[in-house]
Amino acid sequence: MTFVEVPLRADAERNRQRLLAAAKELFATRGLHVTLDDIARQAGVGTGTAYRRFPNKDALIEALMADRIAEIGAIAEEQLHEPDPWRALAGFFEQALALQAADRGLKDVLWSSGHGREQVVHARRAIAGPVTKLVRRALEAGVVRPDMATSDVPLINFMLNSIIDFARDVEPELYRRYLAIILDGLRPRDDVATLPVEALSIRAFQDTVAKT
Repeated sequence: MTFVEVPLRADAERNRQRLLAAAKELFATRGLHVTLDDIARQAGVGTGTAYRRFPNKDALIEALMADRIAEIGAIAEEQLHEPDPWRALAGFFEQALALQAADRGLKDVLWSSGHGREQVVHARRAIAGPVTKLVRRALEAGVVRPDMATSDVPLINFMLNSIIDFARDVEPELYRRYLAIILDGLRPRDDVATLPVEALSIRAFQDTVAKT
């Protein structure tokens, strides 16, 4: 038997769009800890209406955040067209972090398996492919230290996200200072020190995120 998805009535679709708009605003400014009741209040609809449109907050996160995560992968794909491997890698860091600085919810969903469902997990994992290519190009061109690994990229993002959260209300662009320091440290030098610990494999990194 074939089931046909029935379109929502006009008023139901309006309420759905209001809930999505409210969630987008609240997730960006307050992060994913807001409740579905908070979102309903912001949207100006009843709590019952919110739960009819989205059975739980994870469904709402899924509707919004998988596409937001995909934007980071799109940045990496776009930077692969940059002919200068160093500028491509640095540009990815700069643009991806700017997105996360502007959207607390995006940062939250990137670094916790407790939010969203299959589409969110898939979108997170899809970033690894183009980022690996960016790192490989930079290594082959000799513009980064030879012991850089793909998993260093998301973990550098993770470190800088801590600065974004720390200084958000004081100096929201402070993270850019430390990004510049880190990028300088990624450059190859004759006297570069050997790193004391091996990088995580991508699989180990993804498994660790899945446990957070």
